[in-house]
Amino acid sequence: MKRCFDFCIALFALLALLPVIFVISILIYFKLGSPIIFIQERPGLREKVFKMMKFRTMLNSLDKDGVILPDEQRMTRFGSFLRSSSLDELPGLINVLKGDMSLVGPRPLLVEYLPLYTEDQARRHNVRPGITGWAQVNGRNAISWDAKFILDVWYVDNRSVWLDIKILLMTIRKVILRDGISAEGEVTMSKFVGAPKGNDNE
Repeated sequence: MKRCFDFCIALFALLALLPVIFVISILIYFKLGSPIIFIQERPGLREKVFKMMKFRTMLNSLDKDGVILPDEQRMTRFGSFLRSSSLDELPGLINVLKGDMSLVGPRPLLVEYLPLYTEDQARRHNVRPGITGWAQVNGRNAISWDAKFILDVWYVDNRSVWLDIKILLMTIRKVILRDGISAEGEVTMSKFVGAPKGNDNE
């Protein structure tokens, strides 16, 4: 039932938002350059790696030695707007149609984080990752990694279509308020370095 719900809503949203997607694509091309779509491998259901799609939000600026600059130096006002409005997530609807992602679920994080999870944290991969999720509507990037994983695992244990609908409605409110976009002192979220050893409940 959840998969059917995801597919129908994602298809309707993608078709309805095609004009918006077209305009954003044109703006990205002229303001940030190409490629327009940012593609990165992320772990999904049962840690199976897939290619997640988002709109590009940063410049590909390099320093004098050819090393890519830090995020805060590559982020433009336009890119920040795409993130704060969550418009950068629209290509993820294609991932939902393909079955790589769900509308609601734990956000897919970096592949390099997989060895760092505790056994309990790793349970976030028992469901498809989502475009939005319980952690996103309860703090998004403004909460700690520990809190984020606790919320992710809570969702895994309590998921239902009705909870998904609630989260989607809460997401709309969060997007309008642009709440929890980034962690303090960071453009988005600080890097996850793993849980303290000996603690498997975070």
